Amino acid sequence: MEKKYIARLMECPSRSFFLFGPRGVGKSTWLKEVLPNVPFFDLLDSSLYLELSQKPDALEAMAGDLPPFLRFLGIAGLLNGQLVNGQNIAREASVSRSSVDVYFSILEDTLLGYFLPAYRPNIKVREQAHLKFYWFDSGVARAAAGLLFDPVDRLWKGTALETLIYHELRVYNHIQNRNRPICFYRTGSGAEIDFVIETQKRRQTSRAHIVCVEVKSAEKWQRKWEKAMCSLAKNDRIHVDKMFGVYTGNRTYHYDGINVLPVADFLKRLHEGDVF
Repeated sequence: MEKKYIARLMECPSRSFFLFGPRGVGKSTWLKEVLPNVPFFDLLDSSLYLELSQKPDALEAMAGDLPPFLRFLGIAGLLNGQLVNGQNIAREASVSRSSVDVYFSILEDTLLGYFLPAYRPNIKVREQAHLKFYWFDSGVARAAAGLLFDPVDRLWKGTALETLIYHELRVYNHIQNRNRPICFYRTGSGAEIDFVIETQKRRQTSRAHIVCVEVKSAEKWQRKWEKAMCSLAKNDRIHVDKMFGVYTGNRTYHYDGINVLPVADFLKRLHEGDVF
C-alpha cells in the first residue's frame, strides 16, 4: 500500500529548534519532508548508536560542518560583550552571512549566550543599532577563543565584570517576573551606557522611564564615566529614575543623583528590589 504524506500546518523554523511530541505522531516523517537534504542520524538504529557511543568523534566525520562552526566559535569567544557585526564575522570565519545567524541561534538555543539589544529612545543624535552578545560565562568565552591559558588583560576583566552584572540583571528580571527590557545605549560618537532597564514604556501622555547602570572594573571611580548617563537624563523624552555606577572599589559615593556602589553592594540592592 502506497504511503501518503499528510501536510502539517506547522512551518519549519528558519533557525535551530527542538521538536517534542508523543511517539508515533509523525515527528520524523515531518522532519524528513521539510528538511530532505540534511544529515539524519537515527539513534534508534542500534548499530549507529553503538558506533557513536564507542567513538563520539565519529559524529564530526559524519556531519562535515564542525570546522566552520569551530572557526565561528573562536571569533565569537573574542566578541564577548562586544558589538556584533555579522558581515565581519562571516568574513573572518570564512562562512556565509546566513550561517553566522544560524550559529548564533545555536548558542542562544543551548543557553550558551544571549543578545543584548540597543536602546533607541529616538533622540536627535545617531544611535547604535547593532546587538551585543554576552556568553553565559566569561571563562567559557575565553576557552572558545583559545585564550584559556593566556594572561587575562584589563580589557577582558572589564568585559567579564559586565558579563557578571548583565546576567545578574537578567536573572533577577526573570525570577522576580519584572519582565522589563534590558538594553545597552551607545551613540554614533561612542558615548555608551552599559545597561539601560526600561521600567515604563513611553506613552502618548508620559515619558519612558529607565534605570541606567555603568560598570567599571576599577578600584577608583572616575567622574567622567557618568557623562553618558547624565547626558541621557537631560533628554525630555525620557525620565531617568535611577543611575548606578558599579565598580570594584570599596567605597560608596552619591554624586548628583548617581549612586556609585561596590559590586557586592550593588548586587545586594538589586536582589532586594532597590534597582528596578
